[in-house]
Amino acid sequence: MTTQDEAPAEAPADEHAGLWLTSGELDSWLSVVRLMTRLPWAIDTQLQRDADLSMVEYMTLAMLSEAPEWTLRMSTLAENTSTSLSRLSHLVKRLERRGHVRREADPADGRFTNAILLPAGMAKLESAAPAHVAYVRRLVVDNLSGERLRRLGQDAERILQRIDSPAR
Repeated sequence: MTTQDEAPAEAPADEHAGLWLTSGELDSWLSVVRLMTRLPWAIDTQLQRDADLSMVEYMTLAMLSEAPEWTLRMSTLAENTSTSLSRLSHLVKRLERRGHVRREADPADGRFTNAILLPAGMAKLESAAPAHVAYVRRLVVDNLSGERLRRLGQDAERILQRIDSPAR
């Protein structure tokens, strides 16, 4: 115990003090977290309701539709859709059962498997796209000025580059 005459012991300095977010930084970060959580949910809900597709199924069909000969290696498709190869394999199996895609060995290297968009898959994508694009436009594109949208895209790319670069 200390008496009134004794100086109280100094509390140890918070060694992490410089790491904590300011009030403004915290508010901004929490807005980003809510956006990262709610935007994919909203888009997935719209696609499920209007097209009976999940967001990652739509992205898979869209990526294949833009690839030469509507074909991509599964490993490339997994990377482009930010999914694991295992998750993508299950997803593509569902799309195969619906007649939207097929898988086959890569003729250039049989160790790899290609996903190939079929005409029915392209038709599904084309029927889903108008409502999906309108929804994305309403939620994001029309909600920002052209300059703010451009800056948001640039900021997103900067963050993605940091995520994708090796730790320093």
